[in-house]
Amino acid sequence: MYVILVYDAGIKRDPKILKTCRQYLNWVQNSVFEGEITEGKLRQLTQRLRDIVNPAEDYILIYTIPTPRYASRMALGTPKVSEGDIL
Repeated sequence: MYVILVYDAGIKRDPKILKTCRQYLNWVQNSVFEGEITEGKLRQLTQRLRDIVNPAEDYILIYTIPTPRYASRMALGTPKVSEGDIL
């Protein structure tokens, strides 16, 4: 499956979330990740994130798409990573 993950976290937890997400997905821009991931790896990622976040202060959205073939993407501006690394 294809996943887009977006988060907003406190300053102390932000680097931990960033490091964890980079182990599973491609970094697109500040607090945004995307990429192919198995259901098992997604469960692993979400469990690790649950151990890091403070639900009262942090917010994570995970969008799942069965395959990137059904996704459409429009980008404006200069990406932080090369376009070949993202959808």
